[in-house]
Amino acid sequence: MTHLPNVISVPVPQGLRPRCCEATCRVVSNTPVNGEYRLLTLEAPTEVLDCQPGQFFQLLCPAPLGEQPFLRRPMSIYGYDKAAGRLEFLYKVTGAGTRGLATLDAGDAFNVLGPLGQGFSMPDAWQHLMLVARGVGLATLAPLARMAQEKGRKMTAICSARRPELAMSVALFESYGAEVVVVHDQDGSSTPEALRPFIEARIEAGQVNAFYTCGSSRLLRLLQDLGARHDIPGEIAMEQQMACGLGMCQACVRSFRVGERVIQRRVCREGPVFSISEAM
Repeated sequence: MTHLPNVISVPVPQGLRPRCCEATCRVVSNTPVNGEYRLLTLEAPTEVLDCQPGQFFQLLCPAPLGEQPFLRRPMSIYGYDKAAGRLEFLYKVTGAGTRGLATLDAGDAFNVLGPLGQGFSMPDAWQHLMLVARGVGLATLAPLARMAQEKGRKMTAICSARRPELAMSVALFESYGAEVVVVHDQDGSSTPEALRPFIEARIEAGQVNAFYTCGSSRLLRLLQDLGARHDIPGEIAMEQQMACGLGMCQACVRSFRVGERVIQRRVCREGPVFSISEAM
């Protein structure tokens, strides 16, 4: 792997991983996946590849013509491979930061900070997993599917999108051994009302004992209801605007229900992965 300079260990608040790193990576490719999303692949030093599914990086996006992104952009990890020295992000061009990302070409230097946050867990009792996600939330669950395959778990992945051609990561989930179900808005199959009987049938057949989700408040509420009815636990990777990504600025605080209390947590530090039952 090409030598990549400027790897700096950065201390993080107590309770997180022992350290994260700021590093200069090299762009391998930055290509369209479909009409809305792009895949950024980086050559990265091993120091930033000690990752867990569900964690994220703070990306120092280049400035597109006539614009100047002020803060780093938080982005969940789509893929990482320490042996190959590769780090991947799947993103949609929506603002100045992601417009800057889209200008990167192969060979460009690119600064990242991470990995950050608390990733997914997978207790031994969770043997039959159901992954339910929409849009770019599917990117967040991709490393989780790889971990599930490595642990020998059975998976059903429900991939939701506005149109069938926008359902991402289908082949990737299949390569990890998941049964993939694509639902979309055009035929109404993506609504909670349409998904409920399908998921309940799997529960009754003993094919679900844990949920994972990201990317949709409607899907979260559906899984919360089904989890409460059938005593099925699970985890959600939450999306939130961030500034520092380290827990200091308090910009990403959200409310969570723990028992009878509502408490405040920082998505970047205590999360971004939380118990489905506690998310609001």
